[in-house]
Amino acid sequence: MSESPDGVGYRLDAGVATIELRRPALDASLRGELLAAVRRVRDDGDAVRSVLLTAWGRHFCVGQDLKEHARALENGPESAFACVRNEYNPLVEALHALTQPVVVAVEGACVGAGLGLALCADVRVAAEGARFATAFTGIGLAADSGLSGALARALGPSRAAALMLLGDRFGAEDALRWGMVHRVVPDGGATAEGLALATRLAVGSTAAYAEVKALLRDAPGASLAGVLEREAAAQERLGATRDHRAAVEAFPARAEPSFEGR
Repeated sequence: MSESPDGVGYRLDAGVATIELRRPALDASLRGELLAAVRRVRDDGDAVRSVLLTAWGRHFCVGQDLKEHARALENGPESAFACVRNEYNPLVEALHALTQPVVVAVEGACVGAGLGLALCADVRVAAEGARFATAFTGIGLAADSGLSGALARALGPSRAAALMLLGDRFGAEDALRWGMVHRVVPDGGATAEGLALATRLAVGSTAAYAEVKALLRDAPGASLAGVLEREAAAQERLGATRDHRAAVEAFPARAEPSFEGR
């Protein structure tokens, strides 16, 4: 895995790009390295068939480094919050722009901007001891990292409002029951389970995955007619791929299709 000693690791193996946070607090250095890693996924192109976002250590991500933030506030709120538009927003946009399926594996704390990052993933795995919180109102702030929109989409506006206003912590079983995470595993096993899911996705139809992600992204607020038209157009595009033809031909023989992403 290529990495800075305590920053962000990046490894590409068997089509799975693993991005590993090696510190829990998002200081300026870590934010920059994480954005570079996500952009590297884009630059590696078709070699990347799925992405795993995980962390080394006891916690996934505790959000903004508040010691760094306090120092920045001494220079004025304008400079302290420039990182939202200049760093956090491009990072979230880059994660959402990935056409490959993204799996996140969460151990320990996942709060604030860390929760926003986790909600950028398509599939989420949490350890039993994982704990989540929005955290922003507890320090007199609202939200960033796309958390307000992502939380409302994942949980509905009522539960999202309660969690953001009250700031209550919730655990992995709550997240599973609410549909925020796909699977809960024993502590220490989230990364292995996330890698297993990312590996499974890496041998699937990446062309179909990209279309599914686009459909789901555009569905909220769309009319029924709009959804139906987008689905029809996606099916037409996928119907012309070699992957679709190979899968249809393999079906009568009960053979496993081999997907090339084209």
